[in-house]
Amino acid sequence: MDRVQSVTELVTSGANPVVKRVRQLADRKHRRRQGAFVVDGLQPVWRAVTAGWSLEVLIVAPDLLTQPDARTMVEELDSSGVRVVRVSRDLFLRLSDRDGPSGLMAIVGGTVAGLAEFTPAAGSPVVALDRPANPGNIGTIIRTADAAGAGGLITVGASADPTAPTAVKSSMGSLFALPVAHADDPDQLLRWAAGADRAIYAVTGSGQHDHWSVTYPGSVVLLLGSEGPGLPDDIIARCDMTVRIPMTGTAESLNLATAASVVLYEAARCRAGTTPRKS
Repeated sequence: MDRVQSVTELVTSGANPVVKRVRQLADRKHRRRQGAFVVDGLQPVWRAVTAGWSLEVLIVAPDLLTQPDARTMVEELDSSGVRVVRVSRDLFLRLSDRDGPSGLMAIVGGTVAGLAEFTPAAGSPVVALDRPANPGNIGTIIRTADAAGAGGLITVGASADPTAPTAVKSSMGSLFALPVAHADDPDQLLRWAAGADRAIYAVTGSGQHDHWSVTYPGSVVLLLGSEGPGLPDDIIARCDMTVRIPMTGTAESLNLATAASVVLYEAARCRAGTTPRKS
């Protein structure tokens, strides 16, 4: 379908090449091969646009995209040369995994960088996740890290993909604001941290220091383990400090995204030089 047709006709068939590509990009191997991923939702697409990411194509359902500002954005992008494919309401509903879809999604060019290209903000913590298996947790942590003023996020080892649909959805567009990179293994992470003059604090149930007693430096790497087994003992032994989050109830552990939120906001409090309020 050429650009003139995309403006005047609605795509209704799942056999359309762009529609087929959206479905293809649900698979990690295709995202890697093509260097692209799908973003679904008004706010995430808007954030990709404002952050200057490369939009390969916008997929729009005119009957669903009712917000005037969103329609204006689509028209401006269309005029600037971004390809816009307009699809029927029913087809969009089949493509989207959101409740109450907004009628806007995009194929965005980009991949997760290696550590050689990773440039987190100086003086801000980096959160590192060892073999996280749940892409939704990764997306939630990206969103929290962005909100807490972190400098970036690193996945380590055999990890879920931060550009997976669930991760992109959970990040609510913060994926486009926060530098994200991948380390092939813990050794690579440790070498990068040493070269960047960043201490690594391992967050683990067996940590020697209580979380509330720790003053987190600005340029710290907060290392958390996978959702199940946590951090391996040999990696913990090589970190600069080990920290445990105290738990007084009957729960044996915290969800990975929850644990990351606790330490990220305490690190933010330490950077701000504030003290906890007394009740």
